[in-house]
Amino acid sequence: MKKKSKCYTLITGASAGIGRATALMAAAKNHNLILTARRLDRLQALQLECLKAGATDVQIFEVDVRNRASVEALAQQMKAQNIKLKNLINNAGLAKGTELFQNADLNNFNEMIDTNVKGLLNVTRIMLPFLIETRGHIINLGSVAGRLVYEGGSVYCASKFAVRALTEGLRMDLKGTGIRVTNIAPGMVNTDFSLVRLGNQQKADSVYSDMMPLSANDIAETILWCVERPAHVNIQELVIYPTDQATVGQVVRGEKSIKNLTEFDKSFEE
Repeated sequence: MKKKSKCYTLITGASAGIGRATALMAAAKNHNLILTARRLDRLQALQLECLKAGATDVQIFEVDVRNRASVEALAQQMKAQNIKLKNLINNAGLAKGTELFQNADLNNFNEMIDTNVKGLLNVTRIMLPFLIETRGHIINLGSVAGRLVYEGGSVYCASKFAVRALTEGLRMDLKGTGIRVTNIAPGMVNTDFSLVRLGNQQKADSVYSDMMPLSANDIAETILWCVERPAHVNIQELVIYPTDQATVGQVVRGEKSIKNLTEFDKSFEE
């Protein structure tokens, strides 16, 4: 007798930040999960947390999205287990460096393009047969940097502009399949993002000092809200800034920050 299949949500880059928060929140909503990242030890710890949070099944795989063979091996294991994929959350991504283009390291350029663009292409193309079968949902983690460019961020911005373009193109190419495609474009989110980018904890902390950034949970909640819309509703794109960030490069800090206005807000609570 053929083994009965279950529907899963696959999250790339699940070992930290938005990916980890989304995994835990999805687990609390009883999703079956496939979690991938390069750091297997973190995935193993997260697997236990997700099971405790309410997930029925949590499978973890050490996958480098930049490596096509690594993603293809994951697909083969999914086929062998007759896994049905309902949601693909392309979360894996990073920024490296803030130097001006003429002073930047080409290795950093390649790492951003290979992860943010080629990695997304590898995973999405290889997982598409699973998603077409279930009329699934693709969620791409873009950025406000995919809408506006800033000094020292040209290549990172280019990679997120590509994510935005690919999301739009996918939606067109997949019309008639029932697949939904969504781009989530956050502003400043307090995760390991700035630490990875800057390579220094003190510098990373200063990015979010004296202001209230978004949290990984804020974005995870938004992702799952998009997934939970009825099948005929496709949230095409959501741009999410913290209240303290008016746009790229314009951030309120200090006494005018929203975090220092809580006492004022309380006077209006019922």
